[in-house]
Amino acid sequence: MEGEHTRAVEQGGITRKTLFKAALMATPVPLPAGQVPALAMNARGGPLTPTPACDDGDDPTPPQTEGPYFKPNSPRRTVLPGTGTLLTVSGYVFGLACRPLADVLLNFWQADSNGAYDNVTYNLRGHQYTNAQGVFKLTTVVPGLYPGRTRHIHVKAQAPGRPVLTTQLYFPGEPRNNTDPIFDPALLMTVRTVGQGREATFDFVLDVPGVPPTDPPTSPPPGGGTWRVGMTHQAGDQVTYGGATYGCLQGHLSQAGWEPPDVPALWRRA
Repeated sequence: MEGEHTRAVEQGGITRKTLFKAALMATPVPLPAGQVPALAMNARGGPLTPTPACDDGDDPTPPQTEGPYFKPNSPRRTVLPGTGTLLTVSGYVFGLACRPLADVLLNFWQADSNGAYDNVTYNLRGHQYTNAQGVFKLTTVVPGLYPGRTRHIHVKAQAPGRPVLTTQLYFPGEPRNNTDPIFDPALLMTVRTVGQGREATFDFVLDVPGVPPTDPPTSPPPGGGTWRVGMTHQAGDQVTYGGATYGCLQGHLSQAGWEPPDVPALWRRA
């Protein structure tokens, strides 16, 4: 996957999404020779608000197969301890309006450096949420080669009240990229070597038309029920909501916008 700057040059200019990211990071954006972009800051010094119809040529991140080794109820953590070459993966999660999405649930799992998945415990498995700026960061190790597949990392992403995106991330320059039957170049990370480790970046684009409601209803469930905001749930717990019963798939703290009917990554209707 080409870098953000390279992609913008090929499209004929700096993208509005790139400018938004630059404003958040407060670092200068390299520009093609002779081009002057629209300002990324408004007259009061705040970030320029992307227009609702903003289109940087970024289609939603392509979905891919879950594979046979997903396990619900992974621990909430940003570091997946393992032996091997250190790898950090960071980036943003955007909606279709080029706005970063906060509180997106990201669930990562992968093979170890020998290409084996831990199907007994939760080694190299974990979930996290994007911060207020839509940023995520994962610290892990470079996965090994699984038989028949190129090097990859699995991920599920879900904005509050939206469908789950299940996909995979890939490494550039891998010989098996050419022979892997499900490899998609649109899912290549940008990767560089730093010291003895590697740093990767990838921006997800979810099929979300705008910014999910920042103040969703927090009233009791329609028709009564046991689900409430601010409750700690463990895998296997059951709640009622809107006259239906739901089983918890993954431990979490319930919050507005994550009502059981809207979060299939966390709840399954019984």
